Amino acid sequence: MDLGFKGKVALVTGAGSQIGFGKAIALLLAKEGCDAVAVTDVNVDDVNKTAEDIKKLRVKSIALGADIMKKANVEAMVAKVIAEYKKIDVLCNVAGAILQKDFTPIDEQKTELWQKQIDLNLFGTMYVTRAVVPYMRKQKHGAIVNIGSGSSSQFSFGVQVYAISKYAIDLFTKELAFQEGKNGIRCNCVSPGPAPTNFGAVLREGAPPPPKEVYDKMHEEMMKAFPLGRMGNPTDIANMTVIMASDVTWYVTGQVIQVSGGNVM
Repeated sequence: MDLGFKGKVALVTGAGSQIGFGKAIALLLAKEGCDAVAVTDVNVDDVNKTAEDIKKLRVKSIALGADIMKKANVEAMVAKVIAEYKKIDVLCNVAGAILQKDFTPIDEQKTELWQKQIDLNLFGTMYVTRAVVPYMRKQKHGAIVNIGSGSSSQFSFGVQVYAISKYAIDLFTKELAFQEGKNGIRCNCVSPGPAPTNFGAVLREGAPPPPKEVYDKMHEEMMKAFPLGRMGNPTDIANMTVIMASDVTWYVTGQVIQVSGGNVM
């Protein structure tokens, strides 16, 4: 099936991790026919590796270092993409992180981490979107896919302010879809469940790996929460994100789509 990416330019944030969602999404956009895929991350060395892998697919790419929590960084980054490729047809807002250990009692949580969590996951996404939307309006089309989290629909993960920031992304997606639909801009949200990436590294920070028998038991118990029998992986998330960014779903906007093997319904 032709997904309609021929001649299009995509921008993917949070594409530095070599085992993360952002890189998988960027590579799949390239494989599905984008003319160029610009990638950005706060870690320049890592995002350069992603850009090089895109180029191996004979697709144009530039790697840009940017801290999406800083408005000036974001505006400069988007300006460089426009200068290089003249347009942005697809924006995938992937950059984000969990910054606090789960189930930390509220009276032990630090205000500065609350602020940083909201700045990164919510305002960072909003900064990038705000910088890109005017260009999409001018061309009268655009597809934006935000990466949310299944934790915004559950409470058992105990990630609190992270989940709050992602719940705000759900609402931002719907508000933007309603407001910009008349300009030919679609906005949807893909919400992953748990996946074996380095995304939640802070949750394991300082804890030694459990013995194999303990790990196996923990894994067995966790899998009971997944009707399809396994956790997700970057390919699962990339597949849905790219479909939602494609012309195939041109009549779908303002949706929050759970990709979690039934862990969230």
